[in-house]
Amino acid sequence: MSPTTVIIAPPPTPNGNLHVGHIAGPYLAGDVYARYLRANGRPVVFTTGTDDSQTYVVASAAKLGTTPQELCALSAKQIERTLEVMGISVDGFAPFDDGYRRTALDFLTALHAAGRLRLRTGTFPYLERTGEFLMEGLVAGDCPVCLAESRGGLCESCGHPNNFSELIDPRSTVDPTEPVAFREAEILVLPMEEYREQLTAYHESQGAGWRPHLVQLFKEVLARPLPDFPITFPTGWGIPAPFPETPGQVLNAWAEGMAASMYCTWWAGDDRAAATDEAWRAENSARLVYFLGFDNGYFWGGTHLAMLMAHDGRYILPDTIVCNEFYELEHQKFSTSKGHVVWAEDLVDEVPRDLIRFYLSLTCPENQRTNFSRAAFEQITADRLVAPWNGLSDRLAQRLDDARPTGPLPVSAEGRARAAAMEERFHTCYELSSYSLARAADLIISQVQRLERNADVPDAALGDLLLETRTLLSCASPILIDVAEQAREAGVAVDLRGETADEIPPFRLPRIATPARTAP
Repeated sequence: MSPTTVIIAPPPTPNGNLHVGHIAGPYLAGDVYARYLRANGRPVVFTTGTDDSQTYVVASAAKLGTTPQELCALSAKQIERTLEVMGISVDGFAPFDDGYRRTALDFLTALHAAGRLRLRTGTFPYLERTGEFLMEGLVAGDCPVCLAESRGGLCESCGHPNNFSELIDPRSTVDPTEPVAFREAEILVLPMEEYREQLTAYHESQGAGWRPHLVQLFKEVLARPLPDFPITFPTGWGIPAPFPETPGQVLNAWAEGMAASMYCTWWAGDDRAAATDEAWRAENSARLVYFLGFDNGYFWGGTHLAMLMAHDGRYILPDTIVCNEFYELEHQKFSTSKGHVVWAEDLVDEVPRDLIRFYLSLTCPENQRTNFSRAAFEQITADRLVAPWNGLSDRLAQRLDDARPTGPLPVSAEGRARAAAMEERFHTCYELSSYSLARAADLIISQVQRLERNADVPDAALGDLLLETRTLLSCASPILIDVAEQAREAGVAVDLRGETADEIPPFRLPRIATPARTAP
C-alpha cells in the first residue's frame, strides 16, 4: 500500500473571507492533487484551518471597528463555507481551540527544553504614545532587499525576511500618522545559522526541482547570513509564551506553523486518541506536500523546515513545496479595502463552480502573475469548454440513440492505446514532478475538441469513442467535480487507475451546466 500523503494548504488568516485570488492559489491546487490521489486509490489527508494568532487580524479588526476575536470567529465561518462551496475537499477544517494551543506549545517547549532556542535582544518599531511594539502585520515600510512596500517579518515581493528594525521608514498599519520610534526587547529566537548545512543540503537535493522563483529565493537566502527567527514577541495578541525568559510575551504566529499543520492533520484523521503529531512522525513514513503562495515561501521552506530539523529526526520533511505567484483581478492586485475583489462564494452563486474551477486552473499563477477577467472568463469557458463538451455529449447521445446497443460495446486495441496515451498525458500534469493545473486544463480543452471532432466514427468504433470519452471524464474529474459526480451517480466508473477492458457499457456523458444568469 502506498504511504499516506499529507497535503497542507497554509491556514488562512481569518481577517476576512477568501476571494478568487486565494482559491486560485494553494487551495485549488491542493484540492486537485488530493482528488487525483484519491482517484488513483492512494491514501491522502488534505487539511487546513485558520491562523488566528496573526497580527494582521489586529490591524484588520481596528480598521473594521470590531474586535480581533469577533473578526476571527466570523471569518473562520466564512472561510470554511467558501472552501465547501468551491469544492475544496479538505478532510477536516481544524478549529483554533485549546487542542491547537496545546499542540503549538508542546512543539515549541520541546525545542526550549532541548536548548534549541536562544535569548536575543531585538530592536523593534515602537509607538511611544501607546507603548506598543510593532511587528508583522502591525508595521509597514519598504523592504531592505527589493525596496518594495512590505509588511514586517517578510516581504511579499521578493520573499526575503526583514525582522525587527530592518524595514525602511516603518509606520503603523493601524494608524500611519502615529510617530514611530525604536525600542529594544529581549525575545527568544531559533538561531537559523545553526541549521545552514542541513538547509543547504536539503535545498540542493530535495528543492532542486521546485518552481524557479522559490529555487531562486533560497539561492539568495542561503548566500547571506540567515537571520534569527523570532519565537516570541512583546505584544498582547497571540498564544501566551510559557518561557521564563520572556514573561508577558506571546508566540510569534509564524512559529506556530508546523504545529498548526500537525494539529490540522490530526483533526482530519480518524483516530482522535492518537497524538496530535502522530501522522508527522518519521517512523510512519508519510509523504508531506505543501501548496502555498510565494509570499510564504521563506517561512515554509526555511524557518519551518529548520524547526522540524531542530527536533532531531522526529518528524518527516516535505517531499515537495508547490508554490504559486499572485493572481490579479483585471490586471490589478485584489484589494478588499478598495472594493476591487471578487469573492469566491459570490461567484459560485452566479455561475456553476465547474466553470470557475476550470478557468482558475487554466489561468492559475504557477510561475508568474496571471489575471482574472470576468469577460475572459465568460468567453473562454463558453467557447473552449462548454460548447465542445456539450457538443460531444449531444453527439454521443445521438449515436447511442441511433445504434441502440443492447449490451457492452467492443473496444479495439487502437482505442485502448489512445485512451492510455491520453491518461498518461494527464498523469504528467498531476504528478508533483511536473504538476501543472494550467496544462491539465488546457489538455481538457484539446481532448474534448478532438473527441467532438471525431465523434462521427463508424458504428464498429463506437466502443472506442466511449472508452476515450470515459477516460477524458476521469482525467478531468479532479477539476470538473460536478460533472464527474453526475457520471458517478449514473453508474459510470470515474477513476484514474488505468484500467481498460475489451468492452465498455454504454453511458451518457453529462452536460456541463451553463450559468443561470450573467452578472452585470
